[in-house]
Amino acid sequence: MKYNEVQNFINGAFKSGSTTKTHSVISPLDGGELSNFKESSMDDLNEIVIAAQKAQKSWQKVTLKERVQVLYRYRQLLEKNSVELTEIIYQENGKIHSEAKAEIDKAIELTEFACSLPQFVNGENMEVSKGVYCSSTRHPLGVVASIAPFNFPSMVPHWTLVNAIALGNAMILKPSELVPISSQYIAKLLKEAGLPDGLFNIINGTQSTVENICDHPDIKAVTFVGSTKVAKTVYQRASKNLKQVLALGGAKNHIVLLPDAHPDMASSNIVASMSGCAGQRCMAAATLIAVGNCDAILDKLVGDALKIQCGTTLGAVITQASKERIESYITEAEQQGAKIILDGRNTIVPGKENGFYVGPTIIDHATADMRVAREEIFGPVLTIVRVKTIDEALAIENANPYGNACSVFTQSGGLANYITENASAGMCGVNIGVPVPREPFGFGGWNESRFGSGDITGKSSIIFFTKEKKTTTKWNPEAGVNWMS
Repeated sequence: MKYNEVQNFINGAFKSGSTTKTHSVISPLDGGELSNFKESSMDDLNEIVIAAQKAQKSWQKVTLKERVQVLYRYRQLLEKNSVELTEIIYQENGKIHSEAKAEIDKAIELTEFACSLPQFVNGENMEVSKGVYCSSTRHPLGVVASIAPFNFPSMVPHWTLVNAIALGNAMILKPSELVPISSQYIAKLLKEAGLPDGLFNIINGTQSTVENICDHPDIKAVTFVGSTKVAKTVYQRASKNLKQVLALGGAKNHIVLLPDAHPDMASSNIVASMSGCAGQRCMAAATLIAVGNCDAILDKLVGDALKIQCGTTLGAVITQASKERIESYITEAEQQGAKIILDGRNTIVPGKENGFYVGPTIIDHATADMRVAREEIFGPVLTIVRVKTIDEALAIENANPYGNACSVFTQSGGLANYITENASAGMCGVNIGVPVPREPFGFGGWNESRFGSGDITGKSSIIFFTKEKKTTTKWNPEAGVNWMS
C-alpha cells in the first residue's frame, strides 16, 4: 500500500476502528490499493463523542478572537503542505494535479473566512425602552458532525469544520469511504496548529456509521453532502432525532446558450464546466439548452472538447462501477435516437489501463424527457437539447427537480437578467460555467438539491452552527415602567 492504514482520530490520537470488517481504498488512476481501514462501531463513536464533549466545554469559554488564532496557523500549514496534500487528492480521487491544487486553494480560502468570523459574529445591542437594553449573543451548539462526499476530499470538509470549530463547537468528520486519506492529514495539521485534542475527530465507516451519527443523542447538528437520495434519508433520520440538519443533494445543472453569446467565452467555459473534475461535481454543466441557431458555437464547443486528453487534462472517475453507469447513460441515449457527437466510452489511458476513465462526451439532439437530459450522471457528459425560445428553455429548467445551478451565455444584459430571475436554482451564472459563489457568499441550492435551511458556507453557517441568546437588562429604577419594561 502507498499509504498507512487509515484510522479514526479520537481525542488527538489515531486509532483503528474496532470492528473486524476491513475496506480497501482504491486509486481511480490505476485500480491499485492505496490503503485500507477498519469499519467503526457505535462504541467508537461513543468514545469520540465523550472526548469531544469534554473538549468543547473548555473551548466554548475561549473567546472567538482567540479561537481563530489556531486557524491562522492552520492556514499557513495548508499552504506549506499544499504539494503533499495535492498529491493525496490526485491519488485517492483521480483528479488531475491542477484541480487537486485548486481544491487545496479553496480549503485555504474557507479557512481565511473562518479567521474573519470575529468581524461577523458581533451580536447586537439596542435601547428598546428608556433604560431598558436588549442584546443578542451567539453560542456554540456543542458536538456537531459533517458527512463528506468523495468528489472533494478536502474542500467539502473545510466547508464546515473550520467555521464550526471557530464558533466554539467540537467537530466529528465522517469522510467518504472512497477517499478517507486526505482527512488524516487535515487532523495532523490541525493538531500541529495547536488545536486542543478532542475538538476535531474522524470516524471512518460506511452506511452504518452515517446511521450512528444520525441517531446519536449527543450530536447536536449534522451536515451532509452527497446524492439527493441519501441526503433525503439523512435529513429525515437526523431531524427525527431532533438534530439541526443541512443535507445537500445532487443536481442537474442547465446552461442556456443564446445565439449572441461570445463564441470563445461560451465554448471554453462550458467545456471546462462539463469536464472539470471529470464531471464529478454538483455544479458541473450537464444539460445545455441551445436556443435558436447556435450551431457555430456548438461546433467550436466540440472542437474545444476534442482537445481534452484523458489522464492529462481530464481525470478519472471514482470507481469502475461509476464508469459503467456513466457509459450506460450514453448508450441508452444513443439507442433512443440522440446523436453522440463525441464519444468517451471505452477510454483507455496508456500506462493506466486499469484506471477508471471516461472521455469527454457530447450528446446532441436529445429530448428533454430522456434520462440523459433529466438525471444526474456525474461524469464528463454534456447533453444538448435544442429549443426555439427562451421560455421553452426556462420551462425545461424549471421542470428539473433539482436546483443547484443555472447559467446563461449571452451578451444581452436584459435577457441574462430575465433568465437568472426566472430560473429555479439557488446559484446562477452569467457567462460563467461553474457559478460557485466565493466567500462570504454561501453555497446552497434550491428544491431537491438542499434539505434544511440556510447555506453550508459563508455567513449563513454562523446561524447553523450557533444558537442565539437574547438578554434584556434594566438597571435604572428611575427610568419608569411601561408595557415594554
